[in-house]
Amino acid sequence: MDVSEIIIPGDTPGTAWRLPVLRFAGRDPKAPKIYVQAGLHADELPGTALLHFLAERLRQAESEGAIAGDITIVPQANPIGAAQSHFGELQGRFDLGSRTNFNRDFPLVSIVDRAALIEDLDDYPATDSLKRQLLHMALGADLVLDLHCDDESLQYAYIDEAFWPEAADLAAALDMQAVLLSDGESSAFEEAVGFAWKYEIPGERQSRLPGRLSVTVELRGQRDVDPMLAKRDTDGLWRFLALRGIVRDEKIAPAEFAGPAVPLDNVEIIRAPEGGAVLFHHTIGDRVAAGALLATIVTRPGQPDGSIDLQAPQDGLILTRTSDRLVRRRGDLMKIVCAKPSKAARKAGTLEN
Repeated sequence: MDVSEIIIPGDTPGTAWRLPVLRFAGRDPKAPKIYVQAGLHADELPGTALLHFLAERLRQAESEGAIAGDITIVPQANPIGAAQSHFGELQGRFDLGSRTNFNRDFPLVSIVDRAALIEDLDDYPATDSLKRQLLHMALGADLVLDLHCDDESLQYAYIDEAFWPEAADLAAALDMQAVLLSDGESSAFEEAVGFAWKYEIPGERQSRLPGRLSVTVELRGQRDVDPMLAKRDTDGLWRFLALRGIVRDEKIAPAEFAGPAVPLDNVEIIRAPEGGAVLFHHTIGDRVAAGALLATIVTRPGQPDGSIDLQAPQDGLILTRTSDRLVRRRGDLMKIVCAKPSKAARKAGTLEN
């Protein structure tokens, strides 16, 4: 294992950020190359725990000559966000300086312009320099996994339609309970990678990308960080590496993905019509019928008509739920995966900012 660090100069005197990068060299130049990162949202740690155990397993495989394809791992992809706290609470999702989501505003470039991403980095603030260097590393691979998590959540993934159904092996290996098929229209990290490949010939868009993969994996919820889950996820990712020929393990057998795979338009996002205390009647993993009582929001405690009931707009699987119990008006409460499109309007791209 080769360990290196990328030094990112800070925007104020005396500061700099260190980004550790772990590399395992493959023995077969024809095997796929993979890039895996975690912690781009610095407060989302299940992926960091997974990669800690995966690196241990890869070191053993390396000693046995069982690594076929090049593997690059960035276990904590956002040292800038990891250092930003407000009143003792980590603010890992949005940069406090620019107020930008750390998983947005990645450059949308063709793969032929990859080298330009790391030119003149001193012209960019630290957060942009970080994003450009992460994207540059990812575009050196064939397969790219960006490990995140939701709030309270089942295991699922955002996968561009250009990679489906080929990516079903990843969904099966990691025992995902749903796949959301995205349309690749945002500047999130995994979509920026997909954009570069789709426009390998500038001005010409490719709709299918065989042998490529760029995915956002949601490893359950923020509090699902423990050794048993991390080791189980490590086993799942190892299965994927073996099935794709990146590591050699003859004991691994393919599995079938049994969960729903639906377009983002088929996700109902339940939002609070008013602020108040939310009382949930269902949890993640529950299947609900249209009209089922999902939650009650207590808007004026103790007063007549002081609460609001929210019903399911259609049949579906509850995929995520907020961990907050005091919610703001229009705050997201749940995501429900459904067989039919939602009647609510949705902007192209990812579901959230």
